[in-house]
Amino acid sequence: MRVVVTGASGNLGTACLRELAAGGDHEVVGVARRRPPGPVADGRSSITWRALDVGYDDLDSVLSGADAVVHLSWMFQPTHRPAETWQTNVIGTRRLLDAVRRRGVPVVVCASSVAAYSPVDHDRPIDEGWHTDGASTAAYCREKAYNERVLDAFEQSSPGTRVVRLRPSFVFQRSAASEQRRIFGGPLLRPAMLDRRFVPVLPVPRGLRMQAVHAGDVARAVAAAVERPVSGAFNLAADGVLGAEDLGALLDARPVQLPPGLMRAGLDAAWHARMAPVPGSLLSAVMSLPMLATERARAELDWTPRHTAEQAVGDMLEGA
Repeated sequence: MRVVVTGASGNLGTACLRELAAGGDHEVVGVARRRPPGPVADGRSSITWRALDVGYDDLDSVLSGADAVVHLSWMFQPTHRPAETWQTNVIGTRRLLDAVRRRGVPVVVCASSVAAYSPVDHDRPIDEGWHTDGASTAAYCREKAYNERVLDAFEQSSPGTRVVRLRPSFVFQRSAASEQRRIFGGPLLRPAMLDRRFVPVLPVPRGLRMQAVHAGDVARAVAAAVERPVSGAFNLAADGVLGAEDLGALLDARPVQLPPGLMRAGLDAAWHARMAPVPGSLLSAVMSLPMLATERARAELDWTPRHTAEQAVGDMLEGA
């Protein structure tokens, strides 16, 4: 199969390229605004790179002859310039789907997120039928939820295209650790600052609980969605739910639980002062995210995570 992967140089994109190229059964085309340095696959299958911006460039040529498109393009930053992220994340998705329709590509696998789901006030795992109105007013949640509507409209107008939506929890891997630390902690955050010797206490919002999943495990679900005759949404999360004590243990630090409202106010103040890379609304989203039930992925994609939530987060904390 000829598989085109957008956002191929990102956290999830690099993992998907490795997975799709590993067996040598696919002709893989990686699409990114800039070609990344160094190899991202194991050498058993060649990867063709195309430098394209899904928000602006012509996409028809790269989709010509494609058997499947894996859409992973996403900009998290700059959070202070939401028009830029909207152009890539929402308009870019619509432009790609328009090109898919014109070129008659039969399969689209799109990365959505747990953040597309509506907030919950309980810890009961939800399935893929839960509402997707976004977990908060944060741009990330709003754009993920809007793309669900874009995909709804595309499915209605393109019944001949098989559409799969993957909704993972927080996705981590060692090779993308520095990128993820910059996204959430800012450009000044360095690995040494997370050294267990220098983090005696860890401030955590009271009541925090979260799921995580390793990028390699998500990539295996992506490959299965490309190759199997499935459609619709699939939740993806590793085994285990992380709370304050678990996060403290990962850093060998004593967790100090603080009122979420106080932490949101502090984060908002730091964000407005350009001292923090993310706004307080994102913390509100994290606090109200649902726990994901993954039975459908396990049954229809034959998917079982190989990494626990602790291992996924640990990779991000320990990566260079």
